[in-house]
Amino acid sequence: MRNLIITTFSVMLISFGTHPSFAQKRVRLLTLDPGHFHAALVQKTMYSDVDSTVHVYAPAGPDLQAHLDRVKAYNSRSESPTKWKEVVYTGPDYLQKMLTERKGNVVVLSGNNEKKTEYIVKSLQAGFHVLADKPMAIDEKGFEQLKQAFAVAEKKKLLLYDIMTERFEITSILMRELAMMPEIFGTLQTGTAADPAVVKESIHYFYKYVSGNVLTRPKWFFDVSQQGNGIADVMTHIVDLAQWECFPEQAINYTKDIQLLSARRWTTPLSLTQFKTLTKSDSFPAYLKNAVSADTVLNVFSNGEIRYRLRGVFVKTSVVWNYAAPEGSGDRYTALMRGTKTMLLIKQGAAEGYKPVLFIQPFSTTRRTEIEEDFKKLQTKYPGVELTKVENGWEVVIPDKYKENHEEHFARVTQNFLEYLKHRNLPSWEVPNMLAKYYTTTKALALAMKKKL
Repeated sequence: MRNLIITTFSVMLISFGTHPSFAQKRVRLLTLDPGHFHAALVQKTMYSDVDSTVHVYAPAGPDLQAHLDRVKAYNSRSESPTKWKEVVYTGPDYLQKMLTERKGNVVVLSGNNEKKTEYIVKSLQAGFHVLADKPMAIDEKGFEQLKQAFAVAEKKKLLLYDIMTERFEITSILMRELAMMPEIFGTLQTGTAADPAVVKESIHYFYKYVSGNVLTRPKWFFDVSQQGNGIADVMTHIVDLAQWECFPEQAINYTKDIQLLSARRWTTPLSLTQFKTLTKSDSFPAYLKNAVSADTVLNVFSNGEIRYRLRGVFVKTSVVWNYAAPEGSGDRYTALMRGTKTMLLIKQGAAEGYKPVLFIQPFSTTRRTEIEEDFKKLQTKYPGVELTKVENGWEVVIPDKYKENHEEHFARVTQNFLEYLKHRNLPSWEVPNMLAKYYTTTKALALAMKKKL
């Protein structure tokens, strides 16, 4: 008897023994081993081209159940409920089952990162498109596999794409737009190793709310061999933003455009009590033993900093994880880009109410009246965006209609992916820049691990 579960909120049974009659929609999702909540966020909304039946292949356990519960919550919410029908297979051969049954054509991946690159390669080899959460590679070995994956995708004319939600945050969008306006920004300075022209820092918290509920994290999330070091995990977002903003729509060649200068990593301590709160587990698992001190404190290599040159521009990126955010705040992001006329800043501290705010700071030689006049060109593209004078320049005031939260960005990325899939028009710079991004993070990790702690 097949090890098959049809979830209680599915209203349609589909036999695994036959191929679907494809009176279904053009895109049919396959969710593979969903261990991270981002897998469910892809399904927080419905898409016109995507069939409502999603086949899930995963080992049975709390990770799978958490995923199904999240999708069920989206289906049962009072406002704009979704209509997903989850069909689940939990046999030990779940990967091979997915590859041979071919119940869909797009594999969604967000889970244990130790397995992810292999999942990507095998899915592509079997002829599936792949939408993968970051990171697609967590070490140098994974990067080599990722190069193979892109080669397979190119040969088979398949789409492999990662989920870069931060490109849809409006302050980052407008920073990029302003950096492309020489009349306001000038040209990007190169900076120095000690004083980089581009600085980006991301602060995250283990204790957080997702879709209105406190997030329960899997125990393996705190094992860097499975989740990845912070320098190779969430760092992908800000390395991506550096490329996307400094050299928009230009291909980065990782073999000659990137020069690593230094990299370091350090740990975040978590008490056993905090670990229990986050995972609902009463003890540290055996695979974390080497990271535990005094039997009560887990030390997680979740933090990192990279200093490098990107086409000659000095860049510093850093990521920091703490246990819980200050009251009224959440994950935070700060950024700086220094041009020859102005400096662009994103701040998200207490003074900004823990909301990202974009500032333009002119240099002493810059004519302020010209900045205000030239800003009108941006207002044509983004009506309602205004400048307000502050002590050192201007705050860019952004109407609420442009502001979306992190969870909403997943629908944006997925919609982009679907458009690329439909029209076969992935920008030519995307693949080389994905490779450049993962080269930067995985090489930086290798460099950081060489240092004595």
